[in-house]
Amino acid sequence: MELTSKQRAQLRGLANSIDTIVHIGKDGLGENLIKQANDALEARELIKCRVLENSEYTAREGAEALAKATRSEVVQVIGTKFVLYRQSHNKEKKDKIVLVQDRKKKPLG
Repeated sequence: MELTSKQRAQLRGLANSIDTIVHIGKDGLGENLIKQANDALEARELIKCRVLENSEYTAREGAEALAKATRSEVVQVIGTKFVLYRQSHNKEKKDKIVLVQDRKKKPLG
């Protein structure tokens, strides 16, 4: 999945109002942290994460590593925080994020 610039802008706007729920600390990306991120992405589709000062990662490195581990898309990286998006495969999820369409590309959801 590759997001268009319009879709990224839409997701950045939505991310302004969400709280940080995943914190990467000195232990890095362990199994529990990846599971927590996967569960959050499945439930919410859009999550905000933070890299703590004692982490070995920069925010960009943490975003790229966690996106790869969770098969999600990096939406934005600002300071020590970053936002990830992954379309939920839960068919019963009622509050799915509907992304704007780009005339040149097919819709993601």
